[in-house]
Amino acid sequence: MTGIPFNRPAWMGNEMAYLREAMDSGNISGDGQFTRRVESQISQMIGGVWTRLTNSCTSALEIAALLCDLQPDDEVIMPAFTFVSTANAACLRGARPVFVDIRPDTLNLDERLVEAAVTPRTRAIIPIHYAGVVCEMAPLIDIARRHGLMLIEDAAQAFLCRYRGRWAGTIGDIGCFSFHETKTFHAGEGGAIVLRRPDLIERTEILREKGTNRSRFLAGQVDKYTWVDVGSSYLPSDLIAAVLLGQIEAAETILSIRRRLFERYFAAFEPLEAKGWIRRPVVPAYCDINFHFFYLLVESAEQRTAMLQALYAQKIHATFHYVPLHKSPVAERLGLERELPVTESAAGRIIRLPLYNSLSEAEQKGVISAVFAFFNEAAPT
Repeated sequence: MTGIPFNRPAWMGNEMAYLREAMDSGNISGDGQFTRRVESQISQMIGGVWTRLTNSCTSALEIAALLCDLQPDDEVIMPAFTFVSTANAACLRGARPVFVDIRPDTLNLDERLVEAAVTPRTRAIIPIHYAGVVCEMAPLIDIARRHGLMLIEDAAQAFLCRYRGRWAGTIGDIGCFSFHETKTFHAGEGGAIVLRRPDLIERTEILREKGTNRSRFLAGQVDKYTWVDVGSSYLPSDLIAAVLLGQIEAAETILSIRRRLFERYFAAFEPLEAKGWIRRPVVPAYCDINFHFFYLLVESAEQRTAMLQALYAQKIHATFHYVPLHKSPVAERLGLERELPVTESAAGRIIRLPLYNSLSEAEQKGVISAVFAFFNEAAPT
């Protein structure tokens, strides 16, 4: 599609130079020099926590599920308003997702409803930090401690976001990040797992290395490595790490660009919100976001469909997500359906607008004008 795409990846610094350097090094498999460099950089940026790259946030979540030692019919509390990887991580271990509704303001897991969902079978809570707005973590920490539960942050959208001064991904026991093409910082694919608990480090290394103690072998701690646990191939290529390092080094520039785009949208749509026609994102004052994306909530699913069609007719590619997991064919097959009114309402009314680093001011004004035109209003100048 020509026109304004929903997303367009952009190189922001040394990505191509690092990619060439990695290719020339003769070692482009996992855990090469660029992997270690970017892991160190990420760790420094989020408070020095232990960090390892993975080939996706999905992989990081699967490692987290393994660390929980989930057994068949164990339960994991999470929102249904999330990408399928959050639920798959539990289901692959035989556990059952227990879906809890979201808050009407931030669209995050409603912490006020979580404790009522805890049963003797509950083993973990997985909040997602929607649109980079970190969940209300303080109550979740309290619930997890009192019930002996693991707290896993699905921070796929929240790298370099903060909650009351604390970095997303470092607040619970385990944090999982995404560096997918659509994210604020991207390498095509890629992710990371971070640990606040040192007692989980050794096993994480094993799980990440296909269930072997290869990391101990490379460190000279054993004279050979072998199969010691379950695991899978969760390492990214060093080529991915090289691209990601270039992105991470340009963090200040990337955040500055995306802040400007986000704030321009936010200010422009204030008149439509004042008339009650749309709702803009809610970002609590104690949350710092990474401006991952910008969304509007319209009045109905029918209006959302009409707006998407109107924008598409002008070659503007807006989109929506998610189809709530509790309404999916898998949920029906596994008996996971439940009433989640806020989730269903938000999922039917949300529309995401183009936001990417190379989006020009003229292009963004075109998007804004198209939204106003849908309401038969003139866009602000």
